[in-house]
Amino acid sequence: MLKIPGLPWLLAAGVALCIAYLAIWHGSLNQDEGWYLYAAQMVRAGRMPYRDFFFTQGPALPFVYSVLSGIWAPGSLLSGLLGGRVVTFLLGLFATACAVGLVRRLVPEDRRGKASLIVFALLACNVYHVYFTTIPKTYALGSLFVLAGFLLISYRSPFAVFAGGLSLAFATGTRISLLLILPVVGFTLLLKFREFRWRFLWFGLGGALGLFLTYGLFALDPVSRASLLAAQSYHAARGGFDPFFAIGSVSRLARGYAALGMVLFGVLMTRRPAPTEPRLPVEQSAMLWMMGLSFAAVFLLQLSAPFPYDDYQVPLMGLLTVLVASWYCRRGGAAWFAVLAVCLVSFTAPQLQEWTTYAQDRFWSQKKEKSELSKLREMGGIVNALDPDGTEILTQDLYLAVETGRTVPRGLEMGPFSYFPEMPTEKARATHVLNRQLMEELLDSAPCRLAACSGYMFAISAPTCSRTTFEDQMSLLRTLKRRYDIVISEDNFGQNATTLMFLMRREASGERTGD
Repeated sequence: MLKIPGLPWLLAAGVALCIAYLAIWHGSLNQDEGWYLYAAQMVRAGRMPYRDFFFTQGPALPFVYSVLSGIWAPGSLLSGLLGGRVVTFLLGLFATACAVGLVRRLVPEDRRGKASLIVFALLACNVYHVYFTTIPKTYALGSLFVLAGFLLISYRSPFAVFAGGLSLAFATGTRISLLLILPVVGFTLLLKFREFRWRFLWFGLGGALGLFLTYGLFALDPVSRASLLAAQSYHAARGGFDPFFAIGSVSRLARGYAALGMVLFGVLMTRRPAPTEPRLPVEQSAMLWMMGLSFAAVFLLQLSAPFPYDDYQVPLMGLLTVLVASWYCRRGGAAWFAVLAVCLVSFTAPQLQEWTTYAQDRFWSQKKEKSELSKLREMGGIVNALDPDGTEILTQDLYLAVETGRTVPRGLEMGPFSYFPEMPTEKARATHVLNRQLMEELLDSAPCRLAACSGYMFAISAPTCSRTTFEDQMSLLRTLKRRYDIVISEDNFGQNATTLMFLMRREASGERTGD
């Protein structure tokens, strides 16, 4: 049989390029994308999370993305959400490179090429993983910090271990639930003192410095500290635990990483290692235990959340991929099997159908005429045509504000998650969100010439994220209509295809329409 050198790499790279294009341009819109990118823009403008606007995650992402926000600024080649997705995709790609580097540290030298290929294919050719590390959420950056941290720790240098602790602390500053990795790694280094010597101390110093840099300055400021604590109560306010939701979460995650499961099955079917298989070095064994325990600790923590969405686990899946790939290679598994499994499974991902259809209407599929991102850009053009000189827009669809380079009124920085109807007014002011009274005042004062309302406008009642009552929604809409008229509406817009309405402020004082 003709053997072409590098053919598996060419196949994996070709599939990865196709999936990258599909995820960036055709991937479904998510409300969080606008919220995170808008937060980065505010940091670039000199405003601080917690102190100046409400933010429920750690502060690392807004600061990192603020440095890169010029890429998606108005007038740039990749302006709007497209630029934010490209930035996030590149961060996810760097995270994959760190995973490749890490697995090379954990397998014998003669198997590093095979292990690298398998890890690259399992991550870069996985539609589910690429999508969630392409849309601007915390997953790509969190994954990068986690994998870079473990890669640095795998080296003997005290400075590298110090930097690894710093990186894992920054991961905690990206997604707070990743905090459990720090004690797991620290205690493992301490328990294996004979092999790692004083590296646990260097790790602790790096972790402590990283935590201070991410949270210390906010904790020292009373205003920021109060808002930061309120942000954590936001996560706890939803309360309860639904075991059926948790089971469904694991099921959806397993479907997303089906190729990884096939490779793991291949490991289990290879019962005996090669006869000449050397014993795993103690340091490598400790690294594998460290990674496995870290994965398990954070996975179970996130699974215990009131609503444990399957994508919460994405920042951890690079670790699991490295663990499975290193085990597979040590057991003598074939690289072609892993790559072929990934490539076959990738194009059976359910996301591909979701990106091309809205829904099923009985017998007929409602197909999308254009990608959701393309439609967002079209709606951005309408905003600029209706209000060509405007710099502000009244909306809870933050990706529309990002797309048009506009700001939203104070208190709406978290988009649909900004409305806390039952919160006392003074606490709402201090936390930088809106309660019922403040929202009514905002709408009645008509701060913007243009408003844009999708199905998410006034729909979510934070912090429980339950449905806003019908009476509450109607009251807010009536207040909005005192000052605004509907001029254009567009069906099937944005996340989950709701109707988007554009409203223009009436300039003549005292002019009103009926409710």
